[in-house]
Amino acid sequence: MGEDKNSIICSICLDLLKDPVTIPCGHSYCMGCIKGCFDQEYEKGIYSCPQCRQTFIPRPVLNRNTTLAELMENLKKTRLQAAPPDHYYAGPGDVECDSCTRRKLKAVKSCLVCLASYCETHLQPHYEVAPLKKHKLVQASRQLQEKICSHHDKLLEVYCRTDQQCICLLCIMDEHKGHDTVSAAAERTEKLKQLWEKHQTSQKRIQEGEKEIQELRQAVDTLKRSAQAAVEDSERIFNVLICSIERRRSELKELIRAQEKTEVSRAEGLLEQLGLEVAELRRRDVELKQLSDTEDHIHFLQNFQSLCVSPVHEVLPSLTIYPHISFEHLKKSISGLKDQLEDVFKKEMDKISWKVTTVQIESPAEPKTREDFLTYSWNLTLDPNTANQYLCLSNGNREVTQTFKVQSYPDHPDRFTSYYQVLCREGLSRVCYWEVQWSELWVGVAVSYKDISRKGSGNNVKCVFGHNDQSWRLYCSKSSCCFYHNNNRTDIPVPCSSRVGVYLNHRAGTLSFYSVSETMTLLYRVQTTFTQPLYPGFTVYGSVKILTSIQR
Repeated sequence: MGEDKNSIICSICLDLLKDPVTIPCGHSYCMGCIKGCFDQEYEKGIYSCPQCRQTFIPRPVLNRNTTLAELMENLKKTRLQAAPPDHYYAGPGDVECDSCTRRKLKAVKSCLVCLASYCETHLQPHYEVAPLKKHKLVQASRQLQEKICSHHDKLLEVYCRTDQQCICLLCIMDEHKGHDTVSAAAERTEKLKQLWEKHQTSQKRIQEGEKEIQELRQAVDTLKRSAQAAVEDSERIFNVLICSIERRRSELKELIRAQEKTEVSRAEGLLEQLGLEVAELRRRDVELKQLSDTEDHIHFLQNFQSLCVSPVHEVLPSLTIYPHISFEHLKKSISGLKDQLEDVFKKEMDKISWKVTTVQIESPAEPKTREDFLTYSWNLTLDPNTANQYLCLSNGNREVTQTFKVQSYPDHPDRFTSYYQVLCREGLSRVCYWEVQWSELWVGVAVSYKDISRKGSGNNVKCVFGHNDQSWRLYCSKSSCCFYHNNNRTDIPVPCSSRVGVYLNHRAGTLSFYSVSETMTLLYRVQTTFTQPLYPGFTVYGSVKILTSIQR
């Protein structure tokens, strides 16, 4: 089967034969391909087969192999009839086959020697043609050029431990001469050990984190149950208290009504008595008036004595009524009771409120050693959509360098237009730690809310990290170090190394900057309340490299 395939594939262009010709040694090629090879050998006068190296003098006459040509035509028709399903064609995000001339199929492998990617069909020569079998095949990749040395256009297959970068064989003889170099495979093995150690540490941290999460959830559940029990108890006690107050209110109401009834009854009796006596007095007054008006002297004298005799109750009883005296005392007593209750409630509620506010879940203490900090390490990547046009991103968007050449970034509303600044993609709202390496003039290591302004120039510095209330920035140069927030500057007397560590505990409102060398030296600590996720960012006048967990 392999031989059949070799007979229809040109070993020069590695594609199906086009206008096939067969030379005297029996090997077949595309007419154009073998003609080009023979043309290159014209001056020597000796012509050879590219596959078996058999030589010919004079130049062989190239005649079309009609049998092969018919076979190729039939094969093309068969291919057209049995076109691959749509899911074999390359779509957005897929790696395309570099040899497909029409609609591109998905590439399944990339060749590090050919620096090309191939679909299943065009990959077959690498499995069947002897020279191609030695080529290094990898999973289909878009980043083939990243595997090529930019200085020598050779494959990167050596690792320079001195400069911590991949290089080609020619680099060893050039700018990396005398450096500590090993093969990429050997360095990968070493890095895998470090990666495994990091994995083990990460797994340990995951287990510890899961344990902390479980304990925290249990604490939250206990807190919820305690709070619910406290609510139910307080409801029950207040209901009893309310019932007691209602009962006392009802009893007091009955007492007031009873006193009212007694006093009203007594007053009504007096009213009735007074009414009768007033009526009697009015009757006698009428008789006296009638007697005084009579002209009969004898009648006047005979009735005068009886009318002038005073009745027993002629003098009206003296009554004194105090409508407010007993109720005023009652009102004062009730008001005093109310004040006492409110005073007791206030004192007790203050105690309860203080106890409730002291029930809180503690954040982890800030680490002490670098190893402790690294347990919270967080890998960051720079966001190209925010980078100023004079900042060049590299190393997988983990390194940024200020340049004097405008970069070809597309327009984007998130881009900083006037100042050499860039933000990371990751918004942080937990406990995190990261380190950066800086060089040349100076750098600003910052964190910022996402909605910071992106435009500004001249005196308008609201978009500069640290010159607004939305960002915090540590300024580092070889001669000085200071901190900025909300346009306020704080000088730091401690010198800063070329490596800076940043520790963030978002929930606790802690942001700390450290100078990292032999030891961890605290440069500045912020204690505040963060209201949004924080995005790491940099002001760059030189270069900044975000260190991954392995590089640390």
